[in-house]
Amino acid sequence: MATDVSQVAKSVTSVLNTQIANWGVLYVKLHNYHWYVSGPNFYTLHATFEQLYNEAAQYLDELAERLLALKQKPLATMREYLEKASIKEATGSESTESMVKTIADDFDTLIAETKEGLKIAESQQDDATADMLTSIRQSLEKHVWMLRSFLK
Repeated sequence: MATDVSQVAKSVTSVLNTQIANWGVLYVKLHNYHWYVSGPNFYTLHATFEQLYNEAAQYLDELAERLLALKQKPLATMREYLEKASIKEATGSESTESMVKTIADDFDTLIAETKEGLKIAESQQDDATADMLTSIRQSLEKHVWMLRSFLK
């Protein structure tokens, strides 16, 4: 039986748009944390959050461009991001330790979602999307290790 091309596109589109939404929310959240972190670890975390929001911007762009290459439409508004994302925005009242823990937890969520997305991309023989998700997951796993080590 032939695979329905529109179904393939819809499931990969959903995976990628969820990631776009999550990275859009994270981009703003990481800026919030970058601006409002304080205390004895200010310099370390201020720089770390900046590195992470720059990485978030890169992923956001790459994921959206992948969808465009697939002739699909990426989400592109904060309203859409907040509706689709599994990551929640910053509250604005997080402690420094809470900021680090929240980002590590958010990255754990993204790791789980990229694993599921990878299965979908592979089942549809979309190697480019699978490679992209694998690369993102690898980076996130390293970040989680480092963030959790910081919290010990």
